[in-house]
Amino acid sequence: MPHVLFHLAFPVSNIPDTKRFYVDGLGCQIGRENAGSIILNLQGHQLVAHVTNEPLTPQRGIYPRHFGLIFTDETEWRSLLDQAEQQHLQFYQSAKSRFLGTTLEHSTFFLEDPFSNLLEFKHYRHFEAIFGEKALAQIGDAEA
Repeated sequence: MPHVLFHLAFPVSNIPDTKRFYVDGLGCQIGRENAGSIILNLQGHQLVAHVTNEPLTPQRGIYPRHFGLIFTDETEWRSLLDQAEQQHLQFYQSAKSRFLGTTLEHSTFFLEDPFSNLLEFKHYRHFEAIFGEKALAQIGDAEA
């Protein structure tokens, strides 16, 4: 196990729909669970879904808030894409490529969970673009 894990807490309306999307749909493993929260293992990282009575309203576009994973293996990225399609998960943006022909080139797709949380899953063609390529200023989609 890596020495550092990522943790993210996010709002949901109920645990059963959370399980359907994250466990049945994405393949997360369940950790601890109670009536108001559930811990999920997403590819070795801890997600904690907390039930809230506050209204969960969709944001307009993918910015400023979304979360997800960067796959270093394109086959694993494609496998998750296939799984999402087979499970009929809600795509917010279909799979596409960004920054074609540059060192920032990557494949990406966005899912929307039942609570309007957006998740992005991507694979960079050039590993160094994940944190590097500082001379290039492009980040994300200008139109999104």
